[in-house]
Amino acid sequence: MAHRLLARRFWTLSSKDLRCLPVSSSFSTSLQSPRVPVLSRSRSLPRSLALASLRRAASFNVQDHDDFNVRVIKSELPVLVDFHAQWCGPCKILGPRLEKAVAKRNGKVTMAKVDIDDHTDLAIEYGVSAVPTVIAIRGGDVIDQFVGIKDDDELESFVSKFLEK
Repeated sequence: MAHRLLARRFWTLSSKDLRCLPVSSSFSTSLQSPRVPVLSRSRSLPRSLALASLRRAASFNVQDHDDFNVRVIKSELPVLVDFHAQWCGPCKILGPRLEKAVAKRNGKVTMAKVDIDDHTDLAIEYGVSAVPTVIAIRGGDVIDQFVGIKDDDELESFVSKFLEK
C-alpha cells in the first residue's frame, strides 16, 4: 500500500519539482552522467504505464468509510465488494480469481477490496459474518451476494448476471 502511495506521489510531481529535489553529493558524483529529465515536457506517462494504471483501476483497496461512500456507493459503475481477511486462506484464492473476472469486463465493473479486520464497521453494516463474502452493489443498492469460494465458471456467471440486472 505504501509503495502505491509513493508511486502516485512521484508521478504527480512536475519536472520542475524534480529539479528542485536535493541530491546528496556522494550520489551525484558517483553517477557522473548527463541530466536526463524523468518526465517529458507534456508531463504525460508513457503509454504502457498509462494503460497499466487503467487496468489497475479496475480494483482498489478501500481506505476508510468515506472512501467506501465515494468509490462504491456513489460510483457510476457497478461495484463488486470483496470482504476478506489477511489470515483467510479461501480469500487468498478467491481474490485473484475475482480480479481476473472483473478485468475481463474491460471497465464495465470495478472491484473494491475491504479487509474486515481494518474496516469492521463496514463488515457489520453489510452483515458480513464469514469471509470471503462478495457483495454486488449498483447505485448504492445491494443487488446480489455470495459467501465462500467459487470456481472460475461460477464467478463468470455471477459477474455476467450482475451486469445484466
